[in-house]
Amino acid sequence: MSTDVLLSKPWNNAFFNGDWVEVSGNRVPVIEPATGDSLSSIVLATADDIYHASKEAAAAQKTWLSMPPRERSAIFYRAADYFDEHAEEFAMYIARETGGIFQKGQHEVREAATILRLAAHMALEPNGLTLPTTAGRTSVAKRIPHGVIGVISPFNFPLILSIRSIAPALATGNAIVTKPDPQTPVTGGFMLALAFEAAGLPKGLYQVLPGAVEAGEAVCSAPEIGMVAFTGSTAAGRKVGEACGRNLKKVSLELGGKSSLIILEDADLDVAASNIAWGAYFHQGQICMASGRILVQESVAKALTAKIVEKAQHLPVGNPTTKQVALGPLINETQLQKVDSIIKDTVAAGATLEVGGTYEGLFYSPTVLSGVKPGMRSFEEEIFGPVANIVSFSTDEEAIEMANNTEYGLSGAVISANVSRAQKIASQLHVGLLHINDQTVNDECINPFGGCGNSGNGNAVGGPSDWDTYTHWQWMTVKEQATAYPF
Repeated sequence: MSTDVLLSKPWNNAFFNGDWVEVSGNRVPVIEPATGDSLSSIVLATADDIYHASKEAAAAQKTWLSMPPRERSAIFYRAADYFDEHAEEFAMYIARETGGIFQKGQHEVREAATILRLAAHMALEPNGLTLPTTAGRTSVAKRIPHGVIGVISPFNFPLILSIRSIAPALATGNAIVTKPDPQTPVTGGFMLALAFEAAGLPKGLYQVLPGAVEAGEAVCSAPEIGMVAFTGSTAAGRKVGEACGRNLKKVSLELGGKSSLIILEDADLDVAASNIAWGAYFHQGQICMASGRILVQESVAKALTAKIVEKAQHLPVGNPTTKQVALGPLINETQLQKVDSIIKDTVAAGATLEVGGTYEGLFYSPTVLSGVKPGMRSFEEEIFGPVANIVSFSTDEEAIEMANNTEYGLSGAVISANVSRAQKIASQLHVGLLHINDQTVNDECINPFGGCGNSGNGNAVGGPSDWDTYTHWQWMTVKEQATAYPF
């Protein structure tokens, strides 16, 4: 396995359009959260940069459609093999750029290779239907690509949350202009560029331009871009949705969450504590599906809280690239201060700080708050930090009411020895992702992933939903010859 593919840093002060194009402009460093050191340097894309890339992508897309499907499919297989060949190196870079543990980086690389192979299959799938019609006429419904798709991805799982849109969108015949978060440009865009470059993807089809708000607005307004796939916060998603609406673009919004994990009194408390710790603390809680509320039946709340506190006290925190840790740093100082202020305000409102609530640098200790109630910030807001919020309830009906007492609707879970009871509760939760006897952080890349309420706009990505998301229907009829009408 090569171990130096990333050392040359071809993305330093460059965009990717099939070639590495050095650009001038607003240069910013990419900071490693665990150390504060600079990993590389990028140029932030302007609106004009996005408009130019969109035109290039639109031209390349026409050639892409004329390529035989087997040749397109082979490119995805070669790109997947590239991720396999550089798996350990890529995983370590993901850990450095995102602040996640090495195992998280390994997971992102494995999923990326799988998603590319799914795209290779997708390029060879049927893309239409023959419809019933009158004699002498053929009626066909076909799936047609949008043309150019804009992808805007976040910092937390940047490789997966980019490639899950990019790969199927390309496989269905589209070109891509992607704007990764400037905090994670390599993981969110340039890493895949390396793979596509090695795999022989035609020039112009995949454009990578990291940028800030100006670039995001341009993605939503560029006339060549027919659809935007956005993953990020609900606040930013509203702006993307509004801009796409003004410009009559299709938009897929995968947004935030305040997901409830419900623990009934008949649950195995040791197993429940393990699920809670994973759902609340994995990747420092910087996951849209994180178990943001732990709803515990009051008869076992005290005992379970003690077990969660013990878990939190023994989860090591530190630099994930140099130590064997469970939690790394938060992404930046702004996010850390937001987490800390929510915790402090919730305690001031009457909750109990059982453990945690401290930090050093960007490393926030695993925190447990008990006595959390509706109206407190930890109950209401998406924290995006390592906080287990313990909320007690007495009846199943109260648990359902509390779980649904949110503007979000992404993920929900119920743990109980009584599966029928758990299913009855779960069936009344207003969420797009639902798990019985599991925690809320689940995604298998072949499932439709999407939420309701302020967690999304009804679209889903992944698995059976991809054809619907990245293409539109075209109806076509054919007669052997034109026939007269009675006018």
